[in-house]
Parts: sequence; C-alpha cells; structure tokens
Amino acid sequence: MNRLQFTIDIKAEKDKIWKALWEDTSYRDWTSVFSEGSHAVSNHWEEGSIVLFLGADKSGIYSEIEIHIPNNTITFKHIGTVLNGEQQPIDEATKSWSGSTETYTLTDGKNCNILTLDIDIMDEHIEFMKETLPKALERVKQICK
Repeated sequence: MNRLQFTIDIKAEKDKIWKALWEDTSYRDWTSVFSEGSHAVSNHWEEGSIVLFLGADKSGIYSEIEIHIPNNTITFKHIGTVLNGEQQPIDEATKSWSGSTETYTLTDGKNCNILTLDIDIMDEHIEFMKETLPKALERVKQICK
C-alpha cells in the first residue's frame, strides 16, 4: 500500500468547497473524472456511518466515516466491495486493501483555502490515481467558481 498526497489551492470559502465535495450533484460531477456515473450513497455523512462509493453499475466499495469535522476534515476507512448495490463479505483479495484510508482536509492558505487529499493506493492503481486525482481536484476547483 502506498500513501499519496494531492493538494490544490481554491479561492472559495470552506463551506462552498465542502459542498462541492459532498453534495450529490457536484460529487457526481467531479468524480465522473474517474468513471461516468460515479456516485456515493449514504444515509448521513456522520462519523461511524457507512458510505457506498459506486459506479454507474452500482458496484464499487463501501467505507466507514472515521472522522468528520464539517468544512475541515473527513476520513474514510475503506472496508470492502459492493456488487450490484450489495456489500460483499471480505475475501482474500479485499484483505489486501481493507482498512486503507482516504482523508480530505481543508486548511487556510494565503488568499485561498487548501484542499489536501491523503490516500492509500495499491501498486496497481498508482499511475491511474497520479494522473486522475489532480484532474478530479481541478474539477472541484471549477465547481467552486
């Protein structure tokens, strides 16, 4: 597992950036960079709740929100896979990444706010993420204009 960090300066208020990240319509917009039809399903975005991160085919991963301080930090602990909208039992393949985390943090910058993403990535996904995550964060920035 590899830890990667990405940052982007955004000239917008923290609450506007936070809404761009997590409100359904804008989330679908910036995550479409990864795969058209990407979306998240959650009853509420509170600590301890489960979020399903899905593609158009309703498959993807499910994660627990470990930390959520609105307009500041959110950490997801990735747990397992989802197939056709259903959480799957953890198998041998899943064990290799289950427990990995993804953290979004907003901090004060000079005349802007800084969005930082710290994410655990498996070797086979590093190149894709190095190429795609900056595009996704740039899309968040565009949404905030």
